Amino acid sequence: MVFSMLPLLIHSPAVPPNAREALRAASAAPVEQRRAALESAARVVFLETDLECREVRDMVGLESAGACS
Repeated sequence: MVFSMLPLLIHSPAVPPNAREALRAASAAPVEQRRAALESAARVVFLETDLECREVRDMVGLESAGACS
């Protein structure tokens, strides 16, 4: 089981609005499209915050070894 902070990030005022919207879309995506949507959302969060890529990927439930750009 993978722990995801996705629900908390969606509602956090500390997360930029564009990033929250991308996270919301990933959360609502059909199962077969969810991974791609999470990758896209992680990219948006990474670009709009000062967080490191691996931190962002961990928070949304992706393996930390992937890319954010």
